[in-house]
Amino acid sequence: MDLLTLYLLAIGTLLASAGMTFWEHRANPRHNKALRLLAAGFATLAAGCAAALFRRELPGATGSALSNLVILSGYLLVLGGVASLGGRRYRAASAALLAGMALVWAVWGPGWREVVWNHVSSLPIAAVSAMTAWEALRSASLKALPSRYIVVAVTAIHALTYAARSSLLPWLVAEYGQPVQALASKITIYEGVLYSVMLPMALLKLVREETHDQLLAEARTDYLTRLGNRRWFFEQGTHIMDDDKASGPAGASAAVAVAVLAFDLDQFKAINDLHGHQAGDEVLKSFAETARSVLGPDALLARIGGEEFAAQLRGDAARRAKPLGEAVARRFAETITRRVDNTGISATVSIGLAQFDGEVPGLGEGLAAADRALYRAKALGGNRIEVAEAADDAR
Repeated sequence: MDLLTLYLLAIGTLLASAGMTFWEHRANPRHNKALRLLAAGFATLAAGCAAALFRRELPGATGSALSNLVILSGYLLVLGGVASLGGRRYRAASAALLAGMALVWAVWGPGWREVVWNHVSSLPIAAVSAMTAWEALRSASLKALPSRYIVVAVTAIHALTYAARSSLLPWLVAEYGQPVQALASKITIYEGVLYSVMLPMALLKLVREETHDQLLAEARTDYLTRLGNRRWFFEQGTHIMDDDKASGPAGASAAVAVAVLAFDLDQFKAINDLHGHQAGDEVLKSFAETARSVLGPDALLARIGGEEFAAQLRGDAARRAKPLGEAVARRFAETITRRVDNTGISATVSIGLAQFDGEVPGLGEGLAAADRALYRAKALGGNRIEVAEAADDAR
């Protein structure tokens, strides 16, 4: 392809990418700002490439300077969009870089227009593209998403292309003449077309993957306590128990201690009736925070029903499950009156515990055993923990 056709192809793909990215922002309010910045960036890049076709029509270095500054603005908007996905901004740095490049054009552009256009102007583009790759790589919210590696690869290759154009190309042109410059221009545009196609597609996939993962997490999270829900508890707990079984020698159950605790808030309906559902919600949230703080971050803790909670512990924590359960009940009873102010609410919890050491049952069996122990705790007046007979109750 000739250079004009490549420019037109790049402009067309950038405009299409801008349109798709802008359309995506309508369906993704969480990343509305980032997507609008990206759409503006791709549209600005298209405008800069179009201006570059007519840069020699204006006197002196004016056309080259304007088109280069518009292109650089597009790259800065793309950087801002990617950074915005991680909650960061580059406003001051972007303005400073644009001002610096404008000064370069004002000082050296009139006498060295082609040198600045072909070599010097490539350096800030390489730096901005490298920063875009770095922002995609370090963003904590994107670390679990495979598509970020495509974004990193595309922007890193783009940065290397322009770094080579800035540093190696002057030497190659001096050594082999102007044909190398023409070839480099074609290679740059070819790579630019790939950039204009692959980067928007990768970013759109990245945003959609994150949205999908967020929706999946919300489907497995209790809206009130922000603990996992019943579905999440059984998915994660079954997976852990299956891993324990599979890790045993010759398919035997692994000698890993596992404990399942079933919690039920005592007289919770009476709390709702006497103090209202808002106070009842505060009681539920208070218990969730208390249980999480006592059992620790490694415990699998979920709200599996109205006022019912469950936890799964492993290893040393499972062997200490009874004193940990007692600590949950004690601390909850002590703190709830301070949590719900001026209502005089007193709340307690009954706990059933099933412990297994070596012979690991299915999670459903373990929770059933803990439930039977919980019924005994309720029958004995509540505000206590009862331990299941593991072998009998598991059966």
